[in-house]
Amino acid sequence: MITVYDARGEAMVIDAAAPAAAMPEDIVWIDMLRPDRAEDHLIERFLQIEIPTRDDLKDIEPSSRMYTTPDAVFMTASLVCRADSGHPDITDVAFVLARGKLITVRYDEPKAFDLFRAGLPRIVGGCSNGAMMLARLFETISDRTAEILEHAVASLDNLSQQVFGDRTQNKRRPPHYLEARLLDVASHHRLVAKTRDSLASLSRVLTFLYTVPALQETREAKELCRTVSRDVQSLTEHASFIFGNITFLLDASLGLISVEQNAIIKIFSIASVVFLPPTLVASLYGMNFEIMPELHWTYGYPMALIAMVVSAIVPFYIFRWKGWL
Repeated sequence: MITVYDARGEAMVIDAAAPAAAMPEDIVWIDMLRPDRAEDHLIERFLQIEIPTRDDLKDIEPSSRMYTTPDAVFMTASLVCRADSGHPDITDVAFVLARGKLITVRYDEPKAFDLFRAGLPRIVGGCSNGAMMLARLFETISDRTAEILEHAVASLDNLSQQVFGDRTQNKRRPPHYLEARLLDVASHHRLVAKTRDSLASLSRVLTFLYTVPALQETREAKELCRTVSRDVQSLTEHASFIFGNITFLLDASLGLISVEQNAIIKIFSIASVVFLPPTLVASLYGMNFEIMPELHWTYGYPMALIAMVVSAIVPFYIFRWKGWL
């Protein structure tokens, strides 16, 4: 699908069967969402450039992700998508500056694009050219990334309270409670890891974009690009801090699981020690020797039972006095 926008944010959906001459001349942004070959050919005829394909976007070589030609500037950045779901991912998006216009080619729907489209008509003065449109779009992407990290921090704070619990309340946790929290930690780890990858990609693209002549010619776009670059750098540092908190939470969860397992093992160990003396008494009087002092004793059986009970109770209270129970 091809959607075009003018400087004021007015949108129009273009039919791939339309001739290239029918494209409006006042458009500033051409957004291509999951384009087919017919739509690629339409834009290629209109701008006289080659549109990156899905395979081109997957290329990880820096020389293939950012380059210039006599007619256009090509950049590919990785953006976070589906961050609000349980399965966040990153998608590669191509940004092309050609003939004063911005062309974006994407095969997924990062939320930053929806936010940018919604706020585009509210930009004072609009976006007069593609470079300004791109700088504003990167600003929205940076704001969306900051929002993702803010939500991650809030979720991690709530998860930390679930792991460590409230010290004023002594509630017994259900079985496998901490194991379930480990899955939550892994989900946050994936989200922040994807966000860090996206920020690294944005940082490289912004550094490259700052050297593009089309951006240097527009002072407002140049200053905005510099501001967004600083924001991306600070967000990268913040993401690293959050990553450290996730690592701490993971280690703490594993430590608490070990503590609970050790407590269970300690109970079994103490129980075996408590019942060891009664077992010894029972074994002693279970011998079948012909000559035993208490063999014909009238009170031998009850005394043996009393000896077994006392030998079990005494270690139990010793363990309680030592604080081992």
